[in-house]
Amino acid sequence: MSTTTLTGPQAARTLRDLTTEEAPKAERDRTMTARSVEALWDSGLMQRFNPAEAGGSEPSFAEMIDTWIEMAWQDGSLGWIGIANLPSAAACAAYLPAAGFAEVFTAHANRVTVGGQFFPNGMGATVDGGYRVTGAWNFGSGTGHAEYVAGGFIPTVDGEMVVGDDGIPPLLVAVIPRADIVFTDGWHVQGLKGTGSYDYNVTDVFVPESRVFELFTHTPQRGHSAAFKMGLIPITAAGHAAWALGVAKSMLDDVAELAMTKVRMGDDGALAKRATFQRGLAHHTAMWKAARLLVQDTFAEAEVFVDGGGELTPMMRADLRVAATYATEASREVVQWAHLAAGTSAIREGTRLERAFRDLYTGTQHVFIGEKTYIDAASIYLGLNEDQFGF
Repeated sequence: MSTTTLTGPQAARTLRDLTTEEAPKAERDRTMTARSVEALWDSGLMQRFNPAEAGGSEPSFAEMIDTWIEMAWQDGSLGWIGIANLPSAAACAAYLPAAGFAEVFTAHANRVTVGGQFFPNGMGATVDGGYRVTGAWNFGSGTGHAEYVAGGFIPTVDGEMVVGDDGIPPLLVAVIPRADIVFTDGWHVQGLKGTGSYDYNVTDVFVPESRVFELFTHTPQRGHSAAFKMGLIPITAAGHAAWALGVAKSMLDDVAELAMTKVRMGDDGALAKRATFQRGLAHHTAMWKAARLLVQDTFAEAEVFVDGGGELTPMMRADLRVAATYATEASREVVQWAHLAAGTSAIREGTRLERAFRDLYTGTQHVFIGEKTYIDAASIYLGLNEDQFGF
């Protein structure tokens, strides 16, 4: 079957053998291997989430979530690349003005990888035709192999920050060629080592208006899927949830397989025959399935609503963020149990169990799915705030 006729999850599964071979090297190199990146392009995944005009298929949230789960099941770093590079390129393709789209995508036959951080850690002096951007960003996911790097920034005029009618400055995203970026690396971390998530900065780099878009825009310039009309934040939330679920599922599957043959010291049979293990496996499998169902249902309901012409309410956006945060926390509990159940097999360097444990605990440090999400969502649920900035 041609890769062009496969669904996203099916295309991702074609990478399983290669990922097994390449993951240890990516860990050592601290970035995706060239072979893995090429395989992502050959599978069609690297541009699959793009608008049709950029060679994509504009998949539903259900397909995106299942694709990310499969990628993260194979390897946490591969999955993280999936939730970093794929939606970053898709967002740029959907929201860039026509001239910027032509420069970044059309001129490169849509074979463009985008990485980086969209949080506004930069400032952009407004000049004729664009902005002169200065800023420094940490943890630029997927920048190790990206041709373009995104950098969020706040515009200024005559040295003063621009402020909207609501008192909030507009948050913009600059799409910058790799050659204009200064990388300072800094990616020496506990987990997700293979993601090439380098620190980087720019100083007084001119970025034309055509390579800038609003971070919170819900108005795609191209693409017709509900996801693009919902905006980058819900897509990011779905990615974080799916990634955590994929890593957690890999540990559930691996510890179940291990239990068939592993005999713990003092036991007279395989771990799988222990009632406490059986209870733990069933309980945490149910926890995983419940978290996945919450994510699938919450995003599907929102997608149907937007497809029907609706605009997400603050309550719906809070639900999306809470679903992602809960799925991440549930996955962390699953992974902790699997790690303990596997015993010393889970601490042997280089095993899938050991790598997945490190990856999950590294990924859960991300502020996007932190405790504050619950607090901000609760303020909407309780009617204390009508809306929450950033949701």
